[in-house]
Amino acid sequence: MKVVIHQPQFFPYPGFFHKLSLADCFVIMDDVQYDKRFTNRTRIESTNGWIWLTIPINKTQKFSPNMVVEINNQTSWKNDHLKKIHSSYGKTPFFGDYKDYFDDLYKKEWNLLFDLNFETLKKTMEWLNIKTEIIRESELDVKGESTQRLVNVCKSVGADTYISGVGGKNYVDEKLFQDNQIKLVYQTYSPTSYPQRFSKIFLPDLSILDMLFNVGPKSLQLIKDNNSEKSFEEI
Repeated sequence: MKVVIHQPQFFPYPGFFHKLSLADCFVIMDDVQYDKRFTNRTRIESTNGWIWLTIPINKTQKFSPNMVVEINNQTSWKNDHLKKIHSSYGKTPFFGDYKDYFDDLYKKEWNLLFDLNFETLKKTMEWLNIKTEIIRESELDVKGESTQRLVNVCKSVGADTYISGVGGKNYVDEKLFQDNQIKLVYQTYSPTSYPQRFSKIFLPDLSILDMLFNVGPKSLQLIKDNNSEKSFEEI
């Protein structure tokens, strides 16, 4: 069984979903420290390149576990998101297919960042027809740090293969996987170009929203076709 283990993110880039599509199980790290890079923000296209969609958080919790980080609802972030999404994508080919979902999403009161990320992750996987099982890491009650924690998660779910992003080469202890008889493979992924509304030169690695609004239900197949020759690099 192949497993992916990853921090929650807010509408991450297409490569994230390519990796999920390669796995049988996705363990989402809801009980590790919040990571400010992409957990509460994502990049979308605008008339002048790309911009951030950012969810404000309670800054006193920036070192807390993901599952307890609260959204700062004292700001009008939901209206800001909707305005930017409609402005950037209102005239894209497939925006109408998703419009009602986003209008409803931003009408709801969201208190915990993880709840919003988990909801949008599951919905995006549904749109992309990714059937990978999702398990919250907190349900496994695993211990350990860094690579040892990853190994312990693999053992807990019965995985014999761990799929790492290529960035894992910078910090993963490969020998620890070998010693525990778990196969370690690195995802190989290159951005898939597609028509974008404003950009003459393709902007890679924007939010999956950009691809969905422009390509629609063919998004995952487009990603797979562009990365079909070799999806893994084995050590």
